[in-house]
Amino acid sequence: MRNVVAVLNQKGGVGKTTTVINIGAYLAKAGKSVLIIDFDPQGNATSGLGLDKHAPVANIYEVVSGKTTIDNAIQTTTIDGLYICMANANLAAAEVELASSNSKEFVLKKALSGVEYDYILIDCPPSLGLLTVNALCASAWLLIPVQAEYYALEGLTQLLDVMQRVKQGPNPDLQLLGVVATMYDNRNSLAQQVYKELQQYFGDSLFKSIVPRNVRLAEAPSYGKAIMEHDKWSKGAKAYKQLTKEVISRVS
Repeated sequence: MRNVVAVLNQKGGVGKTTTVINIGAYLAKAGKSVLIIDFDPQGNATSGLGLDKHAPVANIYEVVSGKTTIDNAIQTTTIDGLYICMANANLAAAEVELASSNSKEFVLKKALSGVEYDYILIDCPPSLGLLTVNALCASAWLLIPVQAEYYALEGLTQLLDVMQRVKQGPNPDLQLLGVVATMYDNRNSLAQQVYKELQQYFGDSLFKSIVPRNVRLAEAPSYGKAIMEHDKWSKGAKAYKQLTKEVISRVS
């Protein structure tokens, strides 16, 4: 499962879900088959693609709790080639239930075995709990969105430490796909300073594409649309289109 990508930052509000939705959309536009796993109990990837997270259909909670298979829980979206396994608040219960199961860190990996997509993107919860560990054990790659603001670098060391522990233990194949700066305002000297620190710390692991602060990008989820559907000429759309090209290049 070499093209499974976990998108993670335990700090909320950094553009994690926006990154999942829009990379997924542009991958699909490039002719790839893409499955998004909404693995966050907030279900923002689900609602951000215009689906009702409270709809009476199978979702990822029922998959990891063994009540159904992943094939029964995959929904179509308005974008050809882009599919999603939805989530809602019920997923929070899985954290407790998984704790008592055998091979508790491999439940998601087992659920995804045999699933054939060009890319699988996992929208992780903003925490470093058992759901996140499951996502890291199921993935070949880790992508970290980082907000270009003062507290951005806080917690990154802890996140990278968790990645190393997973790499040294249950998933030695896990690799850092890259770090992407989000919500960047080039008029802000602090944002420029944070970006320079990211460059120094991550070097070539930092994506060249920078996601700007962009009103059209921020409002797209309220319409249940990816940015390419909402305003394909916006700065946010151009940034995610370019970032997706980098993702394809790095994975290849």
